[in-house]
Amino acid sequence: MPTYQIRAPTTALPQGVVMAASPGSLHSPQQLAEEATRKRELRLMKNREAARECRRKKKEYVKCLENRVAVLENQNKTLIEELKALKDLYCHKAE
Repeated sequence: MPTYQIRAPTTALPQGVVMAASPGSLHSPQQLAEEATRKRELRLMKNREAARECRRKKKEYVKCLENRVAVLENQNKTLIEELKALKDLYCHKAE
């Protein structure tokens, strides 16, 4: 069964109300600093991974857009040539 220790309140609680803390939650300043450093490193690592994934997705998106531009440019060129051919055909029939 866990034992609990009574400690002074760190926030303004009503008079007579105290906070109970489990023995595992009492840490030395060094442990708190190490825990903060560990959490910061973990957060930075996750952020680096997220940034790497974001850059990868952006590259993929840009490559997809470039391919789409190439396809549309080819399609546009083909349609312009077809329009020119039809105009020439129409002009010759009108004569």
